[in-house]
Amino acid sequence: MKQGEKGLSVWQLTMLALGTVVGGSFFLGSSVAIRAAGPSVLLSYVIGGILVYFILSALSEMTVANPVAGSFRTYTEQAFGKGAGFTVGWVYWTGLVLAMSSEATAVSILLRSWFPLLPLGLLGSGIIIGVTLLNLLGAERLSKLESGLAAFKLLAIAAFILIAVCIAIGIGARGAGAVGTQVLRSQSWMPGGMAGIAGSMLMVMFTYAGFEVLGLAASEAGNPDVTIPKAIRYTLLLLVGLYIAAMTALFLLLPTAAVSEQISPFVTALSRYGLGWTGTVMNIVLVSAILSTMLASVFGLGRMLRSLAEEGHTPAWMRDRTDIPYRGILISGGAMLAGLGLGMLLPQGVYLFLVSSGGFSLLFSYLIIMASHYRLRKRKGSSLTQRQGLRGYPYTSWIAMVSLLAILASMPLIPGQGGGLAAGVMFVLLFSGIYAVGSLRKARKSGGLRKSPLRLPAMRAQMEASEELEGKKNRE
Repeated sequence: MKQGEKGLSVWQLTMLALGTVVGGSFFLGSSVAIRAAGPSVLLSYVIGGILVYFILSALSEMTVANPVAGSFRTYTEQAFGKGAGFTVGWVYWTGLVLAMSSEATAVSILLRSWFPLLPLGLLGSGIIIGVTLLNLLGAERLSKLESGLAAFKLLAIAAFILIAVCIAIGIGARGAGAVGTQVLRSQSWMPGGMAGIAGSMLMVMFTYAGFEVLGLAASEAGNPDVTIPKAIRYTLLLLVGLYIAAMTALFLLLPTAAVSEQISPFVTALSRYGLGWTGTVMNIVLVSAILSTMLASVFGLGRMLRSLAEEGHTPAWMRDRTDIPYRGILISGGAMLAGLGLGMLLPQGVYLFLVSSGGFSLLFSYLIIMASHYRLRKRKGSSLTQRQGLRGYPYTSWIAMVSLLAILASMPLIPGQGGGLAAGVMFVLLFSGIYAVGSLRKARKSGGLRKSPLRLPAMRAQMEASEELEGKKNRE
């Protein structure tokens, strides 16, 4: 889509980003971060928000300068070469495909409570097929559906905050009176100290993950140099504001000791005050949140595969020649079905080992975004755009990169995430090796052909020189 043409608006882009970000990792996975840090997890969310601001600012600067479908994969290639672009693109695509196949399984388990006779495999397959087909409708139509689902999730968070505040001041809590200050006084603010905050950062970053879809959608945005920065700003403000408000409201109702990693902390908090029906409501919110995340993720997967194909990093038949990347979407959907099948066939431990690479692939991509921005800006010697880019460069770049490396290194400290680091590193080495082998084969095939063209200029120069000398002799 050319700049200035009608495309995705600021609101549509913001809802697409929020649809990807606000998912099961916040509604359910946040319990892990709360158990690690207690109320001080609020500080973790602030730190996470600052990191996301640095990453989004860097991505915005590169996107406005060059709004391409490949987004950070293309910028990595510009900064570090084709091999780096190939590796980052495939690591991101593979990790996200496996993560989304796992999300399909999670939705199936939730739906089975309402449809007990349907097998998990059939439910999961139906969800993946449905999400894939909806993406074939194109960005404009998908964004309308995504806006509705994202709005539903945001309203659910806002409703929880409102109900929690009412209970905290003594409205609606069956005879409990004003409980907010009592709950806060009964618990330590930093039960795990600084180590607890550090240990919670991995899960906090997972709850923010997914915003990179803004870069992947840039080529389909109307007037991207205006809409992309605005959408990024709105996404960041809504995310950080809602997350911190929701967590603050949660700690007014629920002590850290009562949080279970098996149940959504929001359900636990409301059930504690006689609102047990919220379990069913939260299941509906969780289903819509995960479906929304899957819809937006397939959108990004299709565009990433198209970018890889356009650079010759896939077989030629994968290349799309239409505005909607039909082949990229269908191949991504097929890969998610294969991932779902792996979950049914492989031992659970092996499958979880592979699936947990999804978190690594996202954090790895954010690290590469910062490194690519640093390299490109250093090469140019100034901001990549006429507007001000990442504030505090290069210090903010160094802070973000060191922080992301530290969070990646902390993965083994979180139960179940050590395998994600190992699997992620394995995929990086695998795709780096595939590119290296492919490059060597190409070099060998073209080796014999290179000799003639390389010699021709020298031979031509010698002939011209000898002719000129001959001409001089004749004139003399």
